[in-house]
Amino acid sequence: MSAVPSPGYPAELACDIVTRDGTTLHLRPIRPDDAPGLVEFHASLSQRSVYRRFFFVHPILSASEVERFTNVDYISRLALVVEDDGRLVAVGRYEGTPASPEAEVAFVVADAHQHHGIATILLEHLARAGLQRGITTFVASALAVNRDMLDVFNHSGFTLTTSIEEGVVNVRFPIGPEPPGTTTPGSG
Repeated sequence: MSAVPSPGYPAELACDIVTRDGTTLHLRPIRPDDAPGLVEFHASLSQRSVYRRFFFVHPILSASEVERFTNVDYISRLALVVEDDGRLVAVGRYEGTPASPEAEVAFVVADAHQHHGIATILLEHLARAGLQRGITTFVASALAVNRDMLDVFNHSGFTLTTSIEEGVVNVRFPIGPEPPGTTTPGSG
């Protein structure tokens, strides 16, 4: 049974996506009632995936983290989830910087679903949604050893500016005026 979205829930962002291997999954904005699914998703991640997302071993999300991660305003803070048969298999989010058109973007994909293009799809959808909500620049930090995440950014089609400090690669890129994956009339 699907929950009734709250007022302001951007249902228009929900859609089916197709991964590189041809699997159809469902992408939608997160909801507060996703809390149990998010806890289960996080617990299913390998230690390596959790470390690459949080930069430290973090096997269990705290109640305050679950609350923060599932309760977003859908404007300056947006999270999109990807479901496989109703079960969360990926989360991508951006968190805006106060009084700025900039937002930090981050992703985590279930181990069994990695290398199927899901993070790339999440980045495209987050960029499109962010741009519609006044975000013009994404920033991200990834461990230098996290080649998979860095490859997502490097192959995104966005123009990147990078710096490295103590094993962390900081990435910055404008997301407008037209995110990769979109076409304009007459271009396709």
